[in-house]
Amino acid sequence: MIYIFNFSNVFSAEKIFVCYQFVNENDTKFKFFFESLTLQKLNEWKSEEGIKLIIHNWLRILDIKLGWIKDFNKIVVKYVRYFRLLRVLQGHTREVRSVRFSADSRKIVSASHDKTVRVWDAVRGGQLQIFIGHEAIVKSAEFSPDGNTVVSCSSDQTIRLWNVTSGKALSILGKHKYWQNVRFSPNGKNILSCSIGDAIQLWDVKSKKMIIELTPNLSRIHSIQFSADGQNIISLSSGQIISILDIQSGEILKQFIEHSNVNSVIISPDGQFLASCSEDRTIKVWNIESAEEVKKMRGHSCSVRDIGYFPDGQTIASCSNDATIRLWDVDSEKEMQILKGTLVQ
Repeated sequence: MIYIFNFSNVFSAEKIFVCYQFVNENDTKFKFFFESLTLQKLNEWKSEEGIKLIIHNWLRILDIKLGWIKDFNKIVVKYVRYFRLLRVLQGHTREVRSVRFSADSRKIVSASHDKTVRVWDAVRGGQLQIFIGHEAIVKSAEFSPDGNTVVSCSSDQTIRLWNVTSGKALSILGKHKYWQNVRFSPNGKNILSCSIGDAIQLWDVKSKKMIIELTPNLSRIHSIQFSADGQNIISLSSGQIISILDIQSGEILKQFIEHSNVNSVIISPDGQFLASCSEDRTIKVWNIESAEEVKKMRGHSCSVRDIGYFPDGQTIASCSNDATIRLWDVDSEKEMQILKGTLVQ
């Protein structure tokens, strides 16, 4: 079962309706809508003086005394966004292992323990394709950057390429007993794979051949991805060590070890930061250049299983065993929204 949340902007072409919710000292919740605002007026709000005027105007209108709104020292008014459950995609008969969007966000590819890979219409809902051919659990699947091909890896020891339009298998890249993860390069010309062991493979999509096998001094590599420029590899290995590797030599360039029991790591859209989530219920953001922790977000009550950046790099989404998805403002480290669901064991 796959849940899709709708990301909506509360605005028309000319006016924006703004809604906020605050909690006062007595924990009484206030929800209120402000008058419609022209886009021109919103642009005037970006200055510090403009923000002060807005705050004082709101306080005057609502007859609220200064001081009860805590931590209300920064407002960035661009547009207001919120999420709601849009639809549930059903079809897999067993656990869904991996879910990823296409580059244009119009399709979703999922990999499952039911041995299938499925492509879904993210806009209208419904299944577009089912790829049948794997003979065991499918661990991971991802679209190529152009959206025409899907790569998947399975416990049946194969990595397979699929044509999204026809639904047919294009080729089998190679066999290994313990495939864990596959990723397309940013230019779509290469595929990166890893298996539970100490090796990472780089494949040429055109020739369908392995061109490099790297054996860095890391044990049990179970997650890999390309850097933003495609020149380095970010890996997660046993002991939850995050490493940046040179894609040609496999040399370990940097490591981030001050986050224990890491479940997932993701690179920011601008390629300058890494974010990691952990069994310790926290999310950390790291500066890649300095290898230092720069942000830390707390709020989940159980292990944080996965994270993702918004395209603007200013928001992180996280999911947890506490049955919530949470949105975080990276700059302030504050929780923006909680989406509650049901934990399926």
